[in-house]
Amino acid sequence: MAWAAFEHPEVTAKGETRASVPLVSLDTLWFNTGTRCNISCTHCYIESTPTNDRLVYLTRDDVAHHLAEIAELAVSDPARFGQVREIGFTGGEPFMNPHMLDLLEVSLAAGYEVLVLTNAMRPMQRGRIKEGLLALHQRYPGALTLRVSIDHASPELHDEERGAGSFASTCEGVRWLAEQGVALHVAGRLRWGTPEPELRAAYGALFAGLGVNIDPWDKTALMLFPEMDEHAPVPEITTACWGILDKAPSSVMCASSRMIVKRKDAEQTAVLACTLLAYDEQFELGPTLGQAVGPVPLNHRHCAKFCVLGGASCS
Repeated sequence: MAWAAFEHPEVTAKGETRASVPLVSLDTLWFNTGTRCNISCTHCYIESTPTNDRLVYLTRDDVAHHLAEIAELAVSDPARFGQVREIGFTGGEPFMNPHMLDLLEVSLAAGYEVLVLTNAMRPMQRGRIKEGLLALHQRYPGALTLRVSIDHASPELHDEERGAGSFASTCEGVRWLAEQGVALHVAGRLRWGTPEPELRAAYGALFAGLGVNIDPWDKTALMLFPEMDEHAPVPEITTACWGILDKAPSSVMCASSRMIVKRKDAEQTAVLACTLLAYDEQFELGPTLGQAVGPVPLNHRHCAKFCVLGGASCS
């Protein structure tokens, strides 16, 4: 039987064995705090808007439950769960979640490094949130990092994606974070085709103008992500590709991370293989981390373009 590209989890359209990636060692556990966002971007991979509640707000109990699960699994399966380093929060816009400060506090109190992906706009700039962030930063120095989305160093191109005035609002939030000494990273996009050296230099000029101490040549401090297009003509990844590309399966994001979500009307949270594929049911691995260790077939265009060929990772 002939299969279309990315249709069969084990076989490619050419009949070759599809590559898969097991959970080698959990390094980062992501929580999607909910898909609501204060803005509607034109190319949002998770379709976040002010009204999208397909993934609902997580609570402190949701996060605490899975942190406790990590502690239990670290005893029974230390190779996979004994080295968890980082708890990541993504959305939507995480600071739309009314429980966000509690989610941060319970994760920091458990001793983890915490990374928050945010647009640093009005939800983060509310007085209560600023006060809470500053208190957490002072109580857990060096453990909290905010990665702010600045899609391009050009205000016009950033606003083309996120709406008029977005660039100025985000820069206001970035300045405040820098002034408070909160660890700060930036995420940009390669969507407009600007050569990477030119783009990093442009970000460097932007950071200097904002008074922000971010090295634009540091690929962790400034992550530039390839575009994700579910209709892009990308090759399927086979088991032979690891040798052809000289790439190890362990280098791919799903070898070292999982994401927790709660779907609208669901009674419990679910564990997903990937931060990028929140709605594709084949990447839902069950309600517990212990059930989420099996191999993940690289059966999506994002697996190929973003992770394997693009070499990108959300962590």
